[in-house]
Amino acid sequence: MSEPMFDEIAPAREAAAPVIIKKVTVVAAHGGHHGGAWKVAYADFVTAMMAFFLLLWIIGATNEDQRKGIADYFTPTIIQQQASGGSNGVLSGRSIQSPDGVQPSPAQSKKTAADPVATTGSFGRKEGPGAEGKSTRDGLGPAASARQLALRLDDRNFREIERALGRRIAADDQLKGLIDQVRFVKTKEGLRIELLDRAGFSMFGVGTARMEPQAARLVAAVARGIEGLPNRISIRGHTDALAFAGPGSNWTLSGARAEATRQKLEAAGVSPGRIARIEGVADREPTIAADPYDPRNRRISVTLLYREG
Repeated sequence: MSEPMFDEIAPAREAAAPVIIKKVTVVAAHGGHHGGAWKVAYADFVTAMMAFFLLLWIIGATNEDQRKGIADYFTPTIIQQQASGGSNGVLSGRSIQSPDGVQPSPAQSKKTAADPVATTGSFGRKEGPGAEGKSTRDGLGPAASARQLALRLDDRNFREIERALGRRIAADDQLKGLIDQVRFVKTKEGLRIELLDRAGFSMFGVGTARMEPQAARLVAAVARGIEGLPNRISIRGHTDALAFAGPGSNWTLSGARAEATRQKLEAAGVSPGRIARIEGVADREPTIAADPYDPRNRRISVTLLYREG
């Protein structure tokens, strides 16, 4: 057999050889590495925004006393009469013996134990009005300081009473339907607890001072909530503008209902010595002024009075 010709073998070898394609990418120059300075600036911006929104949240979620505590915590130049015991937390940390958060000295501790006004009792919350008095550091003497302390403690107690009474009524199956009939109003005299009538609920029989059983249970719950406080109590009866059909008038009816409330409070544990006054004001102070006949104008007000210090 004859050998294949060279011209026949060469095309076959060329077809079997692999084809290699080389791709070359040309990278354009960008002027060198820029560094990470932008990351630092961005981190500072995010941190500043987070701090700003945190500040807004703190302002909206705290009361005046807590904001004062925050300001005092970050103000190391505040001068105290005694060395601070470190009890002022960022939000509401307080020393047990001093509502201003100053750790008392042994001499002050003895004075506090002998002064019932200087103890916080079982309640505690919001600082009271600061315009009523100033401390002895302002040169107004111990009388002004004692009054200011009493106002602060009263305000804290009043805030706690609101929470405690709300929980007590909500936990009572017979009273939880009346929770909207209890209203707390802060006045210059103190904390006013109002027990209101409504279209389907009346505290008293029509035209009488006879308290209904459910209303008596509600008054007893109020009495248990306030019986541990030293504050004196004012009781006021209100009626709507409907003419009184029986003997007397809305004046006598509102006074009689206030007296009936006093009796229920004392029967539930409130000391008789705490009753400062009872009065009936008829329809002269309506809750719904636009409609003097609204049943919510019929109500009983039990006011916890501020102490004089």
